[in-house]
Amino acid sequence: MKINHRFLKYTAGAALLLLPQTPKAGISGTPHDFSTRGWGSVEICKFCHTPHESDKTVPDAPLWNHKVSSASYTVYSSPTLNAVVGQPAASSKLCLSCHDGTVAIDSFNGDEGMEFLSGPALLGADLSDDHPVSFTYDAALAAADGGLATPVSANMVDAAGVIRLFNGKLECSSCHDAHKNDYPPFLRADNTGSQLCLKCHLK
Repeated sequence: MKINHRFLKYTAGAALLLLPQTPKAGISGTPHDFSTRGWGSVEICKFCHTPHESDKTVPDAPLWNHKVSSASYTVYSSPTLNAVVGQPAASSKLCLSCHDGTVAIDSFNGDEGMEFLSGPALLGADLSDDHPVSFTYDAALAAADGGLATPVSANMVDAAGVIRLFNGKLECSSCHDAHKNDYPPFLRADNTGSQLCLKCHLK
């Protein structure tokens, strides 16, 4: 009996495709994975996102499902800071909707939650001791400062695309990726030896 090796190879390949796939690293198992908290849903994305009836209070919010903070913040200020820093906006406002401690982390889907952040993840409304966000980061700022890298575009600071800009502004999500915790605390790259900081700050 003659064996058709090509048929066997394709059959084996098709069988492999039917096996359960291991999910790629992402939010699952990170501190942002709330699916095991007993809040009435095991859907990982639902605590922040929804496909329908999303919150549109924050422009460009990605189908937002979490209650948005209405706090007013004390922002970072320094005589050596050349940027104009206003109230956190855009994606930074979304991050602060849990991390400022004014909204319960289980306030999603239109419901009021009861569980609030504590410990180092709680920033509060006084951001005067935190890196500034929601400021325009462009060639003019880099030139005025003299110690900042000139961004390669309105969407990224460095050519590798590690530090993202959002409509030309630096936000929490410029350095943090809420969906990946390969470099805690959710940093976009390893910061050993200040590698991440040195993408913007010229030292």
